[in-house]
Amino acid sequence: MIKGLGTALITPFKADGSVDYEALARVLDTQLTGAVDYIVVLGTTGEAATMTADEKREVRRFIVNYVRQSQRPIPLVLGVGGNNTAQVISDLHAMKDELILDFTAILSVCPYYNKPNQEGLYQHFCAIAEASPIPVTLYNVPGRTGVNLLPETVIRIYNAHPDKIIGIKEASGNLDQIKHLIHLSTLSPEDGLLVISGDDGIACEVMEAGGAGLISVASNAFPEDFRHIVHDKDRTLQARYAQMIKLLFAEGNPVGIKAVLAQKGIIQNYLRLPLVPASKELENQIAAIL
Repeated sequence: MIKGLGTALITPFKADGSVDYEALARVLDTQLTGAVDYIVVLGTTGEAATMTADEKREVRRFIVNYVRQSQRPIPLVLGVGGNNTAQVISDLHAMKDELILDFTAILSVCPYYNKPNQEGLYQHFCAIAEASPIPVTLYNVPGRTGVNLLPETVIRIYNAHPDKIIGIKEASGNLDQIKHLIHLSTLSPEDGLLVISGDDGIACEVMEAGGAGLISVASNAFPEDFRHIVHDKDRTLQARYAQMIKLLFAEGNPVGIKAVLAQKGIIQNYLRLPLVPASKELENQIAAIL
């Protein structure tokens, strides 16, 4: 259910900092008409770290209802993670009925700031797997968390909970590490671990090595092209986007993708502190490529 192209959805805001639901509907329309395979809700790209519990609940409800009532309901994956294991477990228990009813899986990021070792990561994710009422996708992004979930630890977590751990969004950017993980996953007693690229720029390389698709930032603005990249393993089209992908992350995510969406007239270009909109120089570079 989470193979192919998944979009790490942005959250549009208004000038006063509130959630812009009209713009959110427009973004969802682009995803549904662009035929993405699933949507990741309230992840890093969605600026969930700067939203209150009430805001996140309302955004979840809006997205679930909007997608459910569309002509093309698709799977939804919910970001549920953090660096306080007990709090993540409490959140999972509190959302149990909602998760079962509305979401295909959760996406849970490695604990940030604490910098646990591999044993700590193993125990953290095992506790989440035991608490989650729906399948769990791990999320390794060392550039944000300060820790790298190593392939051997991933397989260890998976083998401990093969009925609950279904995959990993691998955003280390280390293609050798990702290939090693894919290789180890084929040696596992259970052969169902999905290794999903978390980097737009190497999606084809990961899939050619046996990966299960891409969770994309760029597909917020370019869903049709990134569907072709993922479903056709189109390296030529991926290469055409290389400079744009570089610009999307030049000043942090989702700074770049919000600048693109604003220039396309889909959202207003507002972020929540400590993030700020793209610099004029970056906006001009993006405009030139668009």
